[in-house]
Amino acid sequence: MKVKEVAELTGISVRTLHHYDGIGLLTPDGTTEAGYRLYSDDNLATLQQILFFRELGFSLKKIKELLDSPSFDRQKALEMQHGMLIEKRVRLDEMIDTIEKTIQQGKGEYNMTNEEKFKGFDFSKGNQYEAEARERWGGEAVDKANKKAKDFGPEMGEEMNRIYLNLASLRQLDPASDEAQEAIGEWYDLLNKMGDYSLEAFAGLGQMYVDDERFRKNIDRFGEGLAVFMCGAMGVYANKRK
Repeated sequence: MKVKEVAELTGISVRTLHHYDGIGLLTPDGTTEAGYRLYSDDNLATLQQILFFRELGFSLKKIKELLDSPSFDRQKALEMQHGMLIEKRVRLDEMIDTIEKTIQQGKGEYNMTNEEKFKGFDFSKGNQYEAEARERWGGEAVDKANKKAKDFGPEMGEEMNRIYLNLASLRQLDPASDEAQEAIGEWYDLLNKMGDYSLEAFAGLGQMYVDDERFRKNIDRFGEGLAVFMCGAMGVYANKRK
């Protein structure tokens, strides 16, 4: 199959497929006389593996390490991915139940217990972006952040959601406005309760919110365009305080 056909089949952009080829993650097995990439059935099976790993939060760097390993076994990988996706589905089902009950409570139709408010949240296994965070900032900083998050318990998740919702309500404003800067300052303070973020790292994290599709989707659940808004506000906040 040509690259355009693979893109249409999978929903992945041609640019992304070119990027995967460029970094050696997925190199087509052949080319046409005109130089166009040709993907074999084996290439498509590898692409499926890549997309399963991406869905589970693995970075491209980590995926490449796994696929390049001499001990990599495609069947065992599928079995592992199946188990991880089942676990993810169970947790998502619990969170869907939690949010439905929260909506009912907001309408006065249900009275949640404190335990029910946080069913589905599981900080014991670390953040789904932990592997990538370790690659960017090192394991020590992430370990400290995880320990602090556990020390705070469910209250930390509740505070994070409050800040996200507040920022979402302001996202139509200029990121440099006083209201936006005050709100993003709360985010900076909260992050530094869990870890040690310099102003430069704070601005870099904001850029990752936009560049990394997983971050963007997760943040934009609170309001379309929130990731872009936070990125801008975090950049302004950092520049003003350098």
